[in-house]
Amino acid sequence: MDTKTTKRLVVLGAGESGTGAAILAKDLGMDVFLSDSGRISEHYRGMLEAEGIAYEEGGHTRELILNADEIVKSPGIPLTAPMIVEAQGKNIPIVSEIEFGGRYAGDSRMVCITGSNGKTTTTLLTYHILKEAGLDVGLAGNVGFSLAYQVARDPHKVYVIELSSFQLDNMYDFKANIAVLMNITPDHLDRYDYKMENYVRAKFRILQNMTKTDAFIYWKDDPVINAQLAKISTEARMYPFAEEREEDTAAYVDAENRLIIDAGGDRLEMPRADLALHGLHNLYNAMASGLSASLLEIRKDTIRKALSDFEPVEHRLEPVATIDGVRWINDSKATNVNSCYYALEAMTGPTVLILGGKDKGNDYSEILPLVHKRVKAIVAMGLHNEKIMDFFRGEVAQIADTSSLADAIEAARGFAAPGDTVLLSPCCASFDLFKSYEDRGRQFKAAVHALENKD
Repeated sequence: MDTKTTKRLVVLGAGESGTGAAILAKDLGMDVFLSDSGRISEHYRGMLEAEGIAYEEGGHTRELILNADEIVKSPGIPLTAPMIVEAQGKNIPIVSEIEFGGRYAGDSRMVCITGSNGKTTTTLLTYHILKEAGLDVGLAGNVGFSLAYQVARDPHKVYVIELSSFQLDNMYDFKANIAVLMNITPDHLDRYDYKMENYVRAKFRILQNMTKTDAFIYWKDDPVINAQLAKISTEARMYPFAEEREEDTAAYVDAENRLIIDAGGDRLEMPRADLALHGLHNLYNAMASGLSASLLEIRKDTIRKALSDFEPVEHRLEPVATIDGVRWINDSKATNVNSCYYALEAMTGPTVLILGGKDKGNDYSEILPLVHKRVKAIVAMGLHNEKIMDFFRGEVAQIADTSSLADAIEAARGFAAPGDTVLLSPCCASFDLFKSYEDRGRQFKAAVHALENKD
């Protein structure tokens, strides 16, 4: 890390990223102060107190924040928050924890993954491959541990980092060695003035500062990505992937239904059926992960084995139980319409679909063809289901309006018959009834298991 400094750093937000940033700043000898407008969890409060880091919770003290030389902002805090606006008015630089931690990571290699859907699975799958290969690798960003904390206390030679658009918004000098862009579909538009072009530009910040020694992996058939690539330039080497072989594709499925990964070194081939994760969206996740590993010169037999034995991600098409011949699947991580589309694409029989939550400007027309094809009933679960009910009434044979998890489970059970699947794939954020999509998924699983035990 760099030499110590007396710079004053203020951290806003005391979650994983904020606490990690504060600890790194302390180790660098900075005058560090952390402020959280809400209540800090016992876990992170204990860490701050053990480190002797000054903090406040339950509100912001302007005088202790606006004297900062720099502010590290939690990705959950919008740029329109009053304290952020005031700090910007005083020309105080505001950066993300990834930007801050990356400054002190030395020559560690950064594999950075973003996209509207699939980024968590791709991040964890890439990390799994690199761990299996014996690399000194850390997991950071939206999953794993704070990058800043790892740089301070547990440094690695390679980091696999899941990046949201919110994190990318406040990254400026940070550079990915391998950047992965899975797809771009409308999401979080409420944070981008409801303008898709603003969201797209945020995602493409993953390419900033890349040179000809770096690599860009992306889905070749995404029209939004292609349109933006036509408008910009990058020095990074391009490694597109697609379901079928196209010009310049580095990963695809051949006529014998084999996954081919060809990043210019040893060519990898394996039967698609051997992949641990099934469905078209997971094929793309495997391609992106396999390409990343190939570019890091991981042995092909290691990649092949890791792609075949990876465990599914919690809350993403996660099987919960089969009760009275009905499969129950937790896809609570589907917080936007496109993610639900991929879940429905993976269904093979009649499906009872549970939708609902905090709407982010959703356009449900994207999933309507698959709803007509595979969904026998819809259960709306949320405090404000009017939009869902208005859109889907008449589009499915059966529809129910519920305002609690218990009522939604009961309605879904009434609609489902042996051989059917009940799929929680909400299309929406969770914050009307739940603390997070994880909380929603775990409550759903607990309710299903309670149903299983009762029977």
